[in-house]
Amino acid sequence: MSFSGFSFAFWRIMQILTLIPTLGMLAWFVHGFDQIQKLTPDPILVLFIVSVLGAAWTIGTLFLYARAKHSAGFVAFIDLLFVGAFIGAVYTLRGIADADCTHASRDGTFVSNFGDFTFSGPTFSLDINKSCAMLKASFAFGIM
Repeated sequence: MSFSGFSFAFWRIMQILTLIPTLGMLAWFVHGFDQIQKLTPDPILVLFIVSVLGAAWTIGTLFLYARAKHSAGFVAFIDLLFVGAFIGAVYTLRGIADADCTHASRDGTFVSNFGDFTFSGPTFSLDINKSCAMLKASFAFGIM
C-alpha cells in the first residue's frame, strides 16, 4: 500500500473516532426524547442523522478501499457533500455555543488535621449540567 493508501486509512479511522462519541451522545438524547414520547428537537436530530450517515460512509469506504481508490473522484465528491452537511448541522445547533454548562462556586472553608499540622482553606464545588455539556461536546465534535 502506498503513502496515499495509508493516509486514506488513517484519516478514515480518525473520522470514525470523532464520529463515535457524537453518535453516542446524540443517541442518548434521541433515546431520552423517545422514552418520554416527544419529538426530538430538529438541531439534535439533524446532527444525529448526519453523524450516522457520515459514520456509515467512512466505515464503508474504509472497508471497501480497494474499490474506492478506483473511484476517488466520487468518494471526494461525497466527502465534500458531508462537509457541507456537517456545516449545516452545526449551524442548526449553534444556539448551544454560548451556553454556560458549568458553575464553579466557593462554599466556605475546610479544615484538615494531620497530626500536628492543621490545614484550612476554601472549598470549591463544580456543578455541571450534563445535557448542556453533552450537546456542547456534540457541537464541538461536529465541527471537528
